[in-house]
Amino acid sequence: MSVALREGVQRVEVTLRVTLAVLALGSGVYTYLGVRDLLNGNASIVFFAAVIYAVAVSVGIYAFWSFLMSFMPHVRDAKSRGLLFGCMLLGSLMIVAMSAWLNASALAGAAAIQQHLSIHVEKYTRDLDKAYRNGLAVQGLLPDIQMASARFAKLAESERGGSLTGTSGSGTVVQLLGQMSTQLMGLSQEVTQSAANQKTLFEQGSKQLERMRELVSDRGPINARIDAFGKDATALLGTITTLQQRSVAPAVKRAADGLASGFIAPAAGGRGNLADRQNAVVGKVAAAVTAQAATLSAAADKIVGLPPVEPARFQPLSSAEAVWVYAGDFLPSWAGAISIDLLPAVLVLILCVVHAGIRQEDAPAAEPSTTMTASELITALRLARDVDAESARGRSSAATEVLEALLDKKPGGPLRIATAD
Repeated sequence: MSVALREGVQRVEVTLRVTLAVLALGSGVYTYLGVRDLLNGNASIVFFAAVIYAVAVSVGIYAFWSFLMSFMPHVRDAKSRGLLFGCMLLGSLMIVAMSAWLNASALAGAAAIQQHLSIHVEKYTRDLDKAYRNGLAVQGLLPDIQMASARFAKLAESERGGSLTGTSGSGTVVQLLGQMSTQLMGLSQEVTQSAANQKTLFEQGSKQLERMRELVSDRGPINARIDAFGKDATALLGTITTLQQRSVAPAVKRAADGLASGFIAPAAGGRGNLADRQNAVVGKVAAAVTAQAATLSAAADKIVGLPPVEPARFQPLSSAEAVWVYAGDFLPSWAGAISIDLLPAVLVLILCVVHAGIRQEDAPAAEPSTTMTASELITALRLARDVDAESARGRSSAATEVLEALLDKKPGGPLRIATAD
């Protein structure tokens, strides 16, 4: 099995090197695309700076994984291998820091910016609708204003026939009621006109939003689309602000307060008890005007108290920033960007496992044997020389017995020498 593993390692050696080179080159290309969008200045300088950075990343990745593939599979002791694993972890983090996030920017940067624009379109749509609703809220007071104006007009018409004071004509009461009706009618016309203005502004903002949606779905260069989107966003912010400024709710509140506080009862112009009747009717008109003014003022005050719309200004993002901000939405792109840099780690681990298997297969089987320390070996060699010397003189029996005692500790077993620490 160890022979097959060795042959397998030799066969894939070229494949490993080519694969590592291709992965490093691919990472360098995407790093170049990512870093190019981050640099500003002269086009030539940006190009060369991005190329140099990408080449440095590719060379660094290739050298780092080549070192680990060459050394880690052959390290046996746990401490050294643990240190190499720590180096691999540190190097992997550095590769992610200098390359992987730029790869993710190149892979998903345009999509992340497009999502950024889409989110702002949704926010601006809500802000425009809310500002328009706040502006139209005052239209809910229009029926009350028109009804109050019509009521005062009818009372004035009735008074011409003497239904209030008992005396027909166009005297003090008729003039007062007509004045109140005219004021309320003018206020209703102002509210009606504000609805038309609000609608015009809303349509203008809707057109701006439509252009912004087209920029989001367009397939043109992303930088040009960001610039155009920013211009439309600024114009839309102005439209929303104008919508809120042109609300007539504050004007209605002031007019309602003015009806009561600015009410001046005219002097009765009749003679005798007619003047008393006119004063009585004028008092009732004043009470009615005060009640109507309080109702309109309270309703207008609620509208004025609505929280204003505060749309956020559009902040353009670079592709790298957009990928970071919306990283959770682009996990597959992040996974691909990191994998292209860290895939060689899997190859390193495979080599470690294969070489461990080769060493295990090549290890000699454990056999019963006699071990000797270095000192025992030296003694045996010395005795062997003595045996040779004595055998020449015919006196080998004693030395031979001692040598056999040292070497024949386990009869029939091969001699193994164990070095002493």
